Amino acid sequence: MRVLVTGGAGFVGTNLIKRLLKDGHEVVSVDNYSAGDKKNHQDGCLYHDYDLSSQHTLGIYVDHGTYPSWREVEYDVIFHMAALARIQPSIKNPYKTLFNNFVSTLNILELARQNNTRFVYAGSSSVHHGLYESPYAWSKFSGEDLCKLYSNVYNMDTAICRFYNVYGPHQVEDGTWATVIGIFEKQYRGGQPLTIVGDGEQRRDFTHIDDIVDGLIKCSEQPFRAEIFELGSGKNYSINEVADMFDKYYTREYIPVRRGEYDVTLADYSLAKDILDWKPTKDLSNYINSIN
Repeated sequence: MRVLVTGGAGFVGTNLIKRLLKDGHEVVSVDNYSAGDKKNHQDGCLYHDYDLSSQHTLGIYVDHGTYPSWREVEYDVIFHMAALARIQPSIKNPYKTLFNNFVSTLNILELARQNNTRFVYAGSSSVHHGLYESPYAWSKFSGEDLCKLYSNVYNMDTAICRFYNVYGPHQVEDGTWATVIGIFEKQYRGGQPLTIVGDGEQRRDFTHIDDIVDGLIKCSEQPFRAEIFELGSGKNYSINEVADMFDKYYTREYIPVRRGEYDVTLADYSLAKDILDWKPTKDLSNYINSIN
């Protein structure tokens, strides 16, 4: 197949592209590198540096100029992984998150509609914990609603994959977009205290990136009408328990609770199991033991 991956230089996008290339597909990436990194580029994938929230993303909005080459290609599947992620940055800069995530999804859905392309959307488990608790949660849910709208009105094939706390190769370890496991890994390697928000008793469903990629691929292999699949491990750990996996006696630093965070995430992946024949295969404790 010919496949477009948005956010292809990011954590999820990079692992997805590696799998698609391994499976023999022709892959194109579009990323504005706000969170993605060129060091993640994979041989065999064509990368474009482009902002999907630009008004020039689609030819219907302009009547002049030369469109980017990725825009002119007809794809069999589009995986829309691009987004400004994380709750805290969205609270600090709501306009940036809301505009980018909504408009980018609208633009790329419109591209899919014009070319009758199957569409797989990266959702978020944050929708379960208050749509109005953070701009990020609302922005990701708005993308789900856009998928439902386009499937209903235009009979488009769309599927929604809600991610839980994803970890694994190419995860972000620094800065605004860093993952919990990525932060802990870097701190542990560097001999620094593990920083834990609040009392550390909040529980998270951690899902390995290989399982996420497998679910995304399965969603692209059959037609759906904005079906929602929860991709999580189905079990959760407190952040203190995760720290124990690194080293029960390792130094920890507890930092203040942050607005918009929630107490518990836990996936119910029964629909993915029944319809996609998908189930998680990787365990967090085994992963952490392998890097210790």
